[in-house]
Amino acid sequence: MSNPNTMKAVLAPEPGGPEALQFVDRPVPVPSEHEVLIKVEAAGVNRPDCIQRAGDYPPPPGASDILGLEVAGEIVAVGSAVSGAKPGDKTTALVSGGGYAEYCLAHEGSLLPVPQGWSMVEAASLPETFITVWHNVFQRGALQPGERLLIHGGSSGIGITAIQLAKLFGASVAVTAGSEEKCKACLDAGADLAINYREQEFVTELKTWTNRKGVNVILDMVGGDYISKNYVVAAEDARIVQIAFLKGGIAEADFRRLMMKRLIHTGSTLRARSDEIKAGIVTELKQKVWPKLAKNEVKPYIFKTFPFDEVVKAHALMESSNHIGKIMLTLD
Repeated sequence: MSNPNTMKAVLAPEPGGPEALQFVDRPVPVPSEHEVLIKVEAAGVNRPDCIQRAGDYPPPPGASDILGLEVAGEIVAVGSAVSGAKPGDKTTALVSGGGYAEYCLAHEGSLLPVPQGWSMVEAASLPETFITVWHNVFQRGALQPGERLLIHGGSSGIGITAIQLAKLFGASVAVTAGSEEKCKACLDAGADLAINYREQEFVTELKTWTNRKGVNVILDMVGGDYISKNYVVAAEDARIVQIAFLKGGIAEADFRRLMMKRLIHTGSTLRARSDEIKAGIVTELKQKVWPKLAKNEVKPYIFKTFPFDEVVKAHALMESSNHIGKIMLTLD
């Protein structure tokens, strides 16, 4: 059956709140030599989508202006140089844009198999968080078995993923979260310590938990005044990895701690990285993590799934921070 020539897609033509999202008709894209065309069955909603919609995170050069960074569905066309993927395959993929649409292009190096027993919605919840966590916690942060990981934003999709993967590979995990319900969800996902930052001072709690030795790796999506506190709770030779700045990117910190503890404070963004870099991360995930998904050693955490035409409600929920785990869109 041939594909239609046009498709429904979601844009934010003008910066604004969730109501700025608009449905438009777009031509169905044609894959280049190393791309595949996916008929989208489900797509993930991520905070970078909201930041793009607000006008603060433009797509990288060459990327689609359609929102959406992860999809799952059926491959319906492949580029001339694609090997290892064919029409009819079910797949999930990280994309640089274009996920909020009926059809989406993906580079062949970003394709991941749908884990056995996982639904398409569950599969679509994987790429953005798993690739982000693997790159930042295990590659940049070099988390080792027996070390202690601190995750700020533990109940987010990235946080829940980081908890599970860190425990799977032998680390101890502490998180900060904003309610007792969120702390409980983190503990249920495997965290050893969950700190309600609205009621507890995480510096004090972590000093007690680590017997004042500190944590070895910190995954921070908060920034702001957390930056100086991270330097306090970090162990000697700790690695701090910055992936977002929900409290802002400007901070006052005592940088002498950076020197005296021999800290590494790094960070990254994923979207603008090259296809080759992303493919390298995907290859490691396929080898080291994907076999564990089929054995149910890692669980999907889907908080709520919205039909495609309720994308505005999905963004409003994301911005409320009243969710635990992933927010998804489903396309019929």
